[in-house]
Amino acid sequence: MLLLFPSPTARPGTVSGLSFMRDRLRTRNGFTLIEALVAISIMALAGSVLLLAAQTSLDATDDAGKQAIAQGICDQVLDEIMSHRYMETGEAYDKNVLNANSGESIRQLWDDTDDFNSYSVQPIQDTYGQTLGNGDDAGGTRHANFKVVNGFFAKWRLRVDIYYVSSTDLSQRLDSPPVAAGGNLTTASGYRCAEATVDYQDADGTYRTLAKGRRVYAYMPPPT
Repeated sequence: MLLLFPSPTARPGTVSGLSFMRDRLRTRNGFTLIEALVAISIMALAGSVLLLAAQTSLDATDDAGKQAIAQGICDQVLDEIMSHRYMETGEAYDKNVLNANSGESIRQLWDDTDDFNSYSVQPIQDTYGQTLGNGDDAGGTRHANFKVVNGFFAKWRLRVDIYYVSSTDLSQRLDSPPVAAGGNLTTASGYRCAEATVDYQDADGTYRTLAKGRRVYAYMPPPT
């Protein structure tokens, strides 16, 4: 016959101390509701911080890409301007008004540097008047597989300013305010500056400059 003796540490109403410890462990399993809510709140806060950091990084990468493209556009436009002659045949090298002559209404017909003065276009176009990234540089359109994404340059604007600069200080403009803004030429020189600026239109309608390029060039009289 087997006799069972109660454990010295057993509580009244239990068979043994082992049963009592099992009950205590069972009551400590899991978290309380408050502990769970606090943990969820901390995880949500950490997640939002990580998402914000990722979004900031993506925005910075996007801006850097746009700035690189914009700088390339500025350089390309300035190269195009520098490939033209200083002035129209028969005109004075220091004429007061810098603009295209009558009959030179489109960029393809411009043949001297001052024709580009006050040029502004959005979206940016190539020499033949086609939206950048769609033309084949010969007046036609490129194959559909090689075109940029439709609407990519819709919010991009190109501005060109041609003005005289001082022969002793090439950073000093000789029109104040700029002629392009309605100002007057204070004095002329044999030095001009071509300035190309690419802007981007944000969602609120304002423009921010992505890149700007500047080239100074001089008039060289023909040999006599």
